[in-house]
Amino acid sequence: MTYRWTARSIDDATAVSRLQEALNGLPAALARALVLRGIDSFDAARHFFRADRDDLHDPFLMQDMDRAADRVVQAIEQNERVLVYGDYDVDGTTATTLLTDFLRTHGVEADYFIPDRYEDGYGLGERGLDAAADAGAGLVIALDCGITAHDEAAYARSKGLDLIICDHHKPKATLPEATAVLDPKRTDCDYPFDELSGCGVGFKLVQATLDRLGQSPEAAFDYLDLMAISTAADIVPLHGENRVLLREGLRAMETNPRLGVRALAEAARFELTDVTTGDVVFKIGPRINAAGRMAHAEKAVALLLADDPDRAQALAAELEALNKERRAIDQETLDEAKTLAERQITARNPHALALYRPDWHLGVIGIVASRIVEQFYRPTVMLCRNGDAVKGSARSISGVNIYDALADCEDVLTQFGGHDYAAGMSLPEDRIDAFRDRLDEAIGERVTSELLTPAIKIDAPLDLSTIGSVDDRFWAVLKQFGPFGPSNPKPVFHAEDLAVAGQPRTVGGSGKHLKFKVRQREQSDGSPIDVIGFGMGEKLSVLRESQRTNRPLELLFSLEANTWKGRTSLQLKARDLRLTDDA
Repeated sequence: MTYRWTARSIDDATAVSRLQEALNGLPAALARALVLRGIDSFDAARHFFRADRDDLHDPFLMQDMDRAADRVVQAIEQNERVLVYGDYDVDGTTATTLLTDFLRTHGVEADYFIPDRYEDGYGLGERGLDAAADAGAGLVIALDCGITAHDEAAYARSKGLDLIICDHHKPKATLPEATAVLDPKRTDCDYPFDELSGCGVGFKLVQATLDRLGQSPEAAFDYLDLMAISTAADIVPLHGENRVLLREGLRAMETNPRLGVRALAEAARFELTDVTTGDVVFKIGPRINAAGRMAHAEKAVALLLADDPDRAQALAAELEALNKERRAIDQETLDEAKTLAERQITARNPHALALYRPDWHLGVIGIVASRIVEQFYRPTVMLCRNGDAVKGSARSISGVNIYDALADCEDVLTQFGGHDYAAGMSLPEDRIDAFRDRLDEAIGERVTSELLTPAIKIDAPLDLSTIGSVDDRFWAVLKQFGPFGPSNPKPVFHAEDLAVAGQPRTVGGSGKHLKFKVRQREQSDGSPIDVIGFGMGEKLSVLRESQRTNRPLELLFSLEANTWKGRTSLQLKARDLRLTDDA
């Protein structure tokens, strides 16, 4: 794929030098990366690097939090039965685990209900509310769903159920009528941070309830491991509270993970002693998600609630098997989707791809949509039949809000909801062609030719001679930029006038990856630095051309530590490369 190399701009040209001075001569590349993240003073840098639990906001700043906490306290004090109603993804299952465990710890008979992806679909539904009423519950707490559930909220009232909604999705013009509606994205909510995950909103409710009960707020931090999993896996922006919750949660996972999390890590064959955001996103998250994709998400909640090691290991083994099955179906679906995408592009060169096969597995179409976006770089909707309806999962590209585009297609959809870059919908099968045309029109109004070429945004130029080793200041500061994710990506550096050292080669199956060494050309006696380029095997010819013609190489990369046979060194993780005169 061809990328645009885009240097990120700074409005105040003197901000970098001022920050360098304030931080005792911090290297310019790191100072520039900080300024680009809004860190332009000593105090801001101290908060960025040292923010902790004390920097979390008062939960009662959230609209309706007082009513929600009081109602939960009432349930605790009056020994009411409560139903915790979640969603079938990682955010929903961790949120369900958090509230269920908290209520049970406080003596409440708390049941949980996760909708079935196939029978119920997404969101608050009548079957779960019926289950609450049949069980004799007086209160339902909906997590990671409910913000647009007007009819369902009315149905809950008709069943004599009080309803607390804890959601983080975008509300519509009016809110459901409920006992309390917690959502920092409410237009009338003054909570200082509106990017919490659904589990994060549930966490704030636990904090507020502990306050109302006169108990130590420290008890809420027992759930930080769940917060880390939710925050990382739901791909929420990693600044403000989310960054604190993820960092603190990763530490909790290292030091005191719950049995289910430990069992998941063992099943995935990795250690929690130095867990990263990537471990959560690519190892823990998919296994939790596999329960809801391939069977039922209640298995994931049961695992995360498990208090018996044997039970936890058995459930983790089930999720491991489901995840292996899911991966096989992923690949088959991806191959079919690529073929359909190529046909659509050849036939009509659309702004967006809407791909449909009735027999695709509903549990994997979201994953495959993401991979189609990566390959073809167009907003993509994957559709399959579910009963009498067609269900879909959408993924978008940077700069194109897929939720807003779906809103333009609302009259041909039965239902839709989601975020800027990911959404779901349902529609009748006979409206697929109309939806495809309407979606293409909606995306066409939002996209430009430039947006359809993916960009790599560059934080700063960097001379490789300034990097040093794992023991030097550059790496000591850079590794504290994490945890990384949306709104706080790993800094991308630009090095130029490079020479390729040694013999570059491809590694991995079918030569998919690239392994080589580089150094600054003017430092012929300097030690070269290792570079790994995942998925960049086709660039081997560029490296050989650089060596053959002595043409300088340019490289975009992030920096990481690599441990091999007990020795840790720094390596460059290539993002793209080119010969200088090919720019």
